[in-house]
Amino acid sequence: MRAITFLRTLGPEELMRYHQVVSHAELVRSHLDVLVWLQGDMQQFLPHEIMIAAWGNFSTGVVQHDVISAMPGVRSLASNAVILTPLLVNLFERWANLGKMPLTINSGEEGFCLHNLHLESALGKGLQTMRSAVVHCICDARGSHDCMYVSFSTKALGDASLRGAMSVVLPYIDVALRQIQHLPHQLVTAHVGATASADTRVVQQLAEAHDLTERELQILNWVAKGKTNPEIGAILVISAFTVKNHIQRMFKKLNVTNRAQAVAKFNTLVSHA
Repeated sequence: MRAITFLRTLGPEELMRYHQVVSHAELVRSHLDVLVWLQGDMQQFLPHEIMIAAWGNFSTGVVQHDVISAMPGVRSLASNAVILTPLLVNLFERWANLGKMPLTINSGEEGFCLHNLHLESALGKGLQTMRSAVVHCICDARGSHDCMYVSFSTKALGDASLRGAMSVVLPYIDVALRQIQHLPHQLVTAHVGATASADTRVVQQLAEAHDLTERELQILNWVAKGKTNPEIGAILVISAFTVKNHIQRMFKKLNVTNRAQAVAKFNTLVSHA
């Protein structure tokens, strides 16, 4: 309904312009294409300085993300998943509690803080200057990877029209991002543990650096894929209680406190191994 209402507010020239802008989604082939598109013509309908796309299992905190912005240093590669994920999970939960409708948030003068951590990073500083955000998601009813999109702006929200704009442009943004390859740090190693072959060297380095056992590496791989303790137990033919004990020991070895931090550290270790 919001989408229909928004489109009805557009005059003939604006409507023609809208169709030209969203049809450009099919031409996107790279991260640079996305940046130019979102920070260019799309600004007429969805003004923002930072766009964050996040996907994964928000209930377990196993989430990947892309940061799209023209602000200096505000990039995916320069962001820290351990620090950013709690904010993304919180926004997803607020969106879900609202009835899975577009959500608008005014942050006030403090901006959006990353739990008082990494505030000196480019992304941390950038989010502190943002005064509003629009949040909307595309749920994957057939899989396990919901996709959330958050547009951050330095301006306070003026009216509800931005929620309508997010409703109509989101499917096109989603299509555009699905056409480009993952960045290197977003690729999770698919063969960890006893079934590893080409990745044996990486597994050995991880095990030696953090004293992780082969079983712990297997469990960490399944945690990264969003599996619960009972599911991991069924896969490895061990009890959920045993899985929990392995995870607790793994947390201590990796110096983390939750699953999201463990996965983020695992991804970082793999990408730098």
